Amino acid sequence: MSSFSSSTTDLTTERLVLRTWPAGDVSAVLAGSRLPHWAEDFPAEGDGVIAGFIAESPESLGEYGQRQIIERASGLVVGSLGLFWPPRDGIVEIGYGVVASRRGKGYATEAARALAEFALRAPEVHTVRAGVELANPASVRVLEKAGFQRWPAEGPAEEPVTTAQFRLTERDLARG
Repeated sequence: MSSFSSSTTDLTTERLVLRTWPAGDVSAVLAGSRLPHWAEDFPAEGDGVIAGFIAESPESLGEYGQRQIIERASGLVVGSLGLFWPPRDGIVEIGYGVVASRRGKGYATEAARALAEFALRAPEVHTVRAGVELANPASVRVLEKAGFQRWPAEGPAEEPVTTAQFRLTERDLARG
């Protein structure tokens, strides 16, 4: 298991803080404003989508919801990630994104692993899953490095496979 600590709102890893989105940040993203505690290239396109999702579903900001990725060294917001709660049949989905200026540093892997471990501590969760476009090999590597295992593709065999499904379970964590 990776090492992280949690408070009622924050998850802290070696290099990151995963914090629930403040209402002012959601509003600023939706208005196209810039805030001083954001990396120069935040928000990315996906962050705008998440801000819209939060605005439509404020309950998504709960303990197991949407969070910003904050670089501890600079204090800047460098991405976002979240769980799409509530779980269904013990499975919850995770999504993540890091701005281009901070990619390649392992932040997405560190954040995804910490949030997945946190989710697996919830009594109603036994699996965290993620869907990834195969055209995005960097995201596939993030999940593999975070310990997720690839799920076999579902659907008709004659259709081309363009996405992959990954999962992390309590058993995967126990194996290391």
